[in-house]
Amino acid sequence: MSQLHVLNHPMIQHKLTIMREKGTGSKDFRELLKEIALLMGYEVTRDIPLEEVEIETPICKTRANKVGGRKLAIVPILRAGLGMVEGLQTLVPVAKVGHIGLYRNEETHTPVVYYCKLPEDINDRLVIVTDPMLATGGSACDALTMLKERGCKNIRLMCLVGVPEGIERVKKEHPDVDIYLAAVDERLNENAYIVPGLGDAGDRIFGTK
Repeated sequence: MSQLHVLNHPMIQHKLTIMREKGTGSKDFRELLKEIALLMGYEVTRDIPLEEVEIETPICKTRANKVGGRKLAIVPILRAGLGMVEGLQTLVPVAKVGHIGLYRNEETHTPVVYYCKLPEDINDRLVIVTDPMLATGGSACDALTMLKERGCKNIRLMCLVGVPEGIERVKKEHPDVDIYLAAVDERLNENAYIVPGLGDAGDRIFGTK
């Protein structure tokens, strides 16, 4: 059954508060998003298996642990999800990156797919899907469905801010996918934007509004 993980570490909450402020510019917004993604990544990857290897320190030979077994893939939902990739790559530099392109139809508020490029061995990897906003849940659910159609069995959804509507939709349509959030906000408004939210994450990342 899908589990909701709300990561309320003080530094995550502090950085998120600055991101929410409308006066925060694109440069600071991007840097804060990268930093939060890195901090959240510690929890999202907490149970990655370790394997014991032999190494030699400056003093002697010894046995020590390294990440083994499961490989990682990061799949941002374009375009806002791109803002979370660098933080996760800082944590796991060897992770492969795929891309799923979705945009929201402004009349129906439903997602439209326009691009999908994934690593060939994506089905053998732990896949972390990134998108700052979990609003209606439409984009997330479509992305998760596309990954499952390509054989992915171990997927986690990592977002910055979500609302009950989107959370419940993901849980209903993808009960095997755990959800990681920095905050659960109140609701969606009539335009399907998160309240209080932080505005259009894509526009704020890329300075397009």
